[in-house]
Amino acid sequence: MDSALISDRTAFILANTRLRPVPLVPEISLHIADEAVPLWQKTEEDLGKMGLPPPFWAFAWAGGQALARYVLDHAEIVHGKDVLDLASGSGLVGIAAKMAGAQSVCAADIDSFASVAIGINAQVNAATLSVTTDDLLAAPDHGNWDVILAGDIFYERDTAERVFAFLSWHAERGATIFIGDPGRAYLPTAHLAKLAEYRVEVTRELEDNTIKRTSVWTFGGIDPQTNQAA
Repeated sequence: MDSALISDRTAFILANTRLRPVPLVPEISLHIADEAVPLWQKTEEDLGKMGLPPPFWAFAWAGGQALARYVLDHAEIVHGKDVLDLASGSGLVGIAAKMAGAQSVCAADIDSFASVAIGINAQVNAATLSVTTDDLLAAPDHGNWDVILAGDIFYERDTAERVFAFLSWHAERGATIFIGDPGRAYLPTAHLAKLAEYRVEVTRELEDNTIKRTSVWTFGGIDPQTNQAA
């Protein structure tokens, strides 16, 4: 791979993705990969040598799609509030929050390529987001948000445990938590309440089916009729 292209993150993203609407959230368009496997292999082989994670930013994951749809359809949960989009990836959920009237949105992702992709996608959708590559899970007391959105992040045991600890810490301090998840193995459903369920179109290259039944969850104590704390 051309090292100059790797060093120019914007050029790399634009060269390996195409702008298109998100299936469940057509109001939002993202730069996403046409073919999952070639890009995934390319980044594993080349960017992996640089210590960078897989290109989660190049796909509209089922959990993020469901959560973005829920946010747009229930704008009152974020309207006028300070919002964190945790492990933002493409920026999809954060963009949805801003479109729904959030006062501010911080999109957090430790991948430096994701931070650039978020900026590109936010600009396309005329959404103003702040972006951080800080590992927020390592410092849960860093930041103070009214709402935290987490899309498709419970896919790996260690990460899931750290995410749940982070979300629990903020929930205890008054933040409202919303999670989008397509049934990943490490989602702690025993501690959550389901708010909605969607059938989400995804690529068979990355998932076990072309349609994923995907749910939006919150920590207990939310009235699903009003989306307000009980």
